[in-house]
Amino acid sequence: MLVLSRKVNETIIINDNIVITVVDIRGDKVRLGIEAPKEVPVHRQEVYDAIKRAAEGPSNARKADSSNS
Repeated sequence: MLVLSRKVNETIIINDNIVITVVDIRGDKVRLGIEAPKEVPVHRQEVYDAIKRAAEGPSNARKADSSNS
């Protein structure tokens, strides 16, 4: 893991097409702005996990049904 220190309005560039900007820092919370191409999904971890669970749910149910036959 790469760990960087940034101040408000400073940026991080990833792969020439993703820009992460520190928008605000208040206490222990940091607000980030993320500019990425539309084809690059950007989610908070908890949203990403929920999407993965929802996508895996039906296939896991089918596997359980077929193993009970």
